[in-house]
Amino acid sequence: MLSAVAAPLLRRMDPETAHRLAISALALMPAPRPAAPDPVLTTRLAGLTLPNPIGLAAGLDKNAEALGGLAGLGFGFVEAGSVTPRPQEGNPRPRLFRLTEDAAVINRMGFNNLGLEAFAARLDRRPPGVLVGANLGANKDSEDRAADYVAGLRRLAGRADWFTVNVSSPNTPGLRALQGRDALDDLLGRVAEARPADGAPVFLKIAPDLEPMEIIEIVQAARAWKLDGLIVSNTTVARPADLRSLHAGETGGLSGAPLKPLARRALSLAAEASERQLALIAAGGVDSGEEALIRIRMGAGAVQLYSALVHHGPGLVRRIVADLRARLLAEGFTTISEAVGTAR
Repeated sequence: MLSAVAAPLLRRMDPETAHRLAISALALMPAPRPAAPDPVLTTRLAGLTLPNPIGLAAGLDKNAEALGGLAGLGFGFVEAGSVTPRPQEGNPRPRLFRLTEDAAVINRMGFNNLGLEAFAARLDRRPPGVLVGANLGANKDSEDRAADYVAGLRRLAGRADWFTVNVSSPNTPGLRALQGRDALDDLLGRVAEARPADGAPVFLKIAPDLEPMEIIEIVQAARAWKLDGLIVSNTTVARPADLRSLHAGETGGLSGAPLKPLARRALSLAAEASERQLALIAAGGVDSGEEALIRIRMGAGAVQLYSALVHHGPGLVRRIVADLRARLLAEGFTTISEAVGTAR
């Protein structure tokens, strides 16, 4: 009913208003009842057991308000955030744009969120049985951004199932500079010291616009500092020449279908450089079971999506899960893990 009735109405609204209403509605939905594990779709990733490999990317539920409702859409894991130590308003509105003709979204939200204390309180009330990750960001006016990530790790230790260090958002000035090797070594060294004692995995989320050597250096740094994996990738600042929407020239990060080639390229480079020593989560343009399997065969152990929900509605998640299962079996795989990296 939500997909058939609410989604078309939301698409007629201002995008940020629709976003807010969707989160409010999802927050009222109960968490799903635990289902019997499906051996085809259940998989292990960086020590986590995922009921299926289709996850929600960060950005939709910035304040961990609707974790149960989101899991109820069929996601195997949910990443909330980005959260910064102190609350911040983000960039001025309008800052979120639907590119309907391109099945894309541009955002320049700017890490708008209620801060670590509100996020921690929500995780303390999280529904049981839902795998939840915390995507960590840095405050725009922070003088020591590495310290912001450390603060997030320490405050949310024991509350999140995994952590993502997000240094690849294009909407906080200077943030992507943390992907340079010297800055990254400083950041990851401090992150390594602050890692939760419970062994919760730590991922690094990278941009799709990086040069091949930059991706290789990031992989080397992640391995040197014993991170668990990478999320490949965030939104892009590039604008493909074939975009048709009137919003194509808006400033911000582009996501959705046009990101697919860049995200695949970045994943291929990261998979080759990591030599199976890092868990990889693919994001960017994932919108079907076919695309999910392509990324898995390229080397990802799981995938995430967000923008595709805007254009295809919440029923998309279950369709992707069912389609992925059917495709795996049709290609002779009996588990997700058997398919990982088989296209390499």
